[in-house]
Amino acid sequence: MLTAGVDLATEPSATALAIIEWSSVSAVVRSVRLDVCDDQIVEATGSALKLGVDCPLGWPDDFVVFLNEHHEGHVLAPQDVIGKDWRRRLATRATDRAVRQVIGLIPLSVAADRIALTAIRAAGLLGQLAQAGEPVDRVGDGVVVEVYPAASLFVWGLRHRGYKGKENQGVRDALISDLLTAAPWLDLGDHAALCSRSDDALDAVVAAMTSRAAALHQVTVPGDPQERAKARREGWIAVPTGPLGALI
Repeated sequence: MLTAGVDLATEPSATALAIIEWSSVSAVVRSVRLDVCDDQIVEATGSALKLGVDCPLGWPDDFVVFLNEHHEGHVLAPQDVIGKDWRRRLATRATDRAVRQVIGLIPLSVAADRIALTAIRAAGLLGQLAQAGEPVDRVGDGVVVEVYPAASLFVWGLRHRGYKGKENQGVRDALISDLLTAAPWLDLGDHAALCSRSDDALDAVVAAMTSRAAALHQVTVPGDPQERAKARREGWIAVPTGPLGALI
C-alpha cells in the first residue's frame, strides 16, 4: 500500500509531498519533495490509496450563510448571544470544535486566518482530482483526507509544538529521533536530512502516516448522519485513534 501526504501552502515553493510504502512489518518513505505543484500532487494521488492534506477542505456553514447575507444586504448579530461567541461560531467548523474538545488543540480558523488562502488552493486541487476521476469528498471517504499533523503527533505521544522554522532545527532533530524510536519500523532513509532541514517535509511525512491511519479506519469520523452531512460541506479532520504501532 502507498499513502501520500501533503503539507499544503499557498504557493508551491512552501509545499511538500511525501509518499510512504507500507507492508505488514515496515513503512518505507519512498520520496519527499519540496516545491510541489498541483499537477505533481494529482499525479502522486493516482498511485496512492490515501492522500492526507494538511489544510482545511471547506468553510464553516455559518460563515458561508453570514457571507451570503452580508453580500445581499446587512447582517444583524443575534441578540441572545454574546458577540464573541457568535463570531467564534462563524469562524470555526464542527471538526475544529471536535478536535479542541477531544485533544485540546485549536486548529487555525479557515474563516479568520491566513490559512484561508491555502484553503482556496485546496479547493482547486480537489476539483482537479475529481476531474482526473479520483473519488473525492471532504469527509475522508474518498482518496483525500484532511489531516492535522500536530494532532497526530499529540495522539502518538510526540512533541507537537516548537519544531517549526529554521531556528528550531534542533527541536526537529529531537522529534525525528523520538519518532524513529517510537516507530522502529519506519525507514526515513536519506529523507531524514530533508525532514531535519524543513518542517514542511516533516509535516508531509506525518500527513502520509496519518493517511495510513485513515486507510485502516483508525481515525475520528463524524458521529451521526447530520454531522456527516455537515462535514461533507465543511471538511473533517481525521485524528488518529490508535498508537503508532497500529499502523503496521
